[in-house]
Amino acid sequence: MSESVVSRIPQGKKLILFDGVCTLCDSAVRYVITHDKKDEFRFASLQSDFGQQILKHIGIDNRQIDSIVLYEPHVAYYYKSAAALQIAKNLGGIFSLAGIFRIIPTGLANIVYDYVAKNRYKWYGKKEVCGIDDANLRYKIIA
Repeated sequence: MSESVVSRIPQGKKLILFDGVCTLCDSAVRYVITHDKKDEFRFASLQSDFGQQILKHIGIDNRQIDSIVLYEPHVAYYYKSAAALQIAKNLGGIFSLAGIFRIIPTGLANIVYDYVAKNRYKWYGKKEVCGIDDANLRYKIIA
C-alpha cells in the first residue's frame, strides 16, 4: 500500500503537506505556488486521506504533527522550520538567502516555529475546509 501512495506523487516532484484549514498556511501555499518557477512542488492537506497516508508511510504520528512537512519521495522528509527552509532553498533566487537561517540551531528555530503554529488560528483564522480549491491550482493539489 505504501508505495502505491507514493506513486500518486508525480515523478520528480516534492510534496508539501500543510494544515488545510489554517488561513496562514493557505496563504503560504499560494505564495509557494506563485513562486515555484521550476514546478517542483505538489501539495496535500494534512487532513486529507492522502496526507494521512503519506504521514503513515514516512512514519510520522498524525496526532503529533500539525506543522508543514516537506516530503521528497525516496530521499527525505523535513518538518517545521527545516521544511520551511528547505522549501525556500528549492524556490531559488532571493529565497535561497533563507539558507542563512540555518546558522540558527534547529531547536531554537522550532521554538519560534511552534510559537507561531500555536497561535496561527488566533492570529490568522481557521476555515472549515481547505481553501485551495482554485481551478487553476487543482493540478498542484493531490487529494
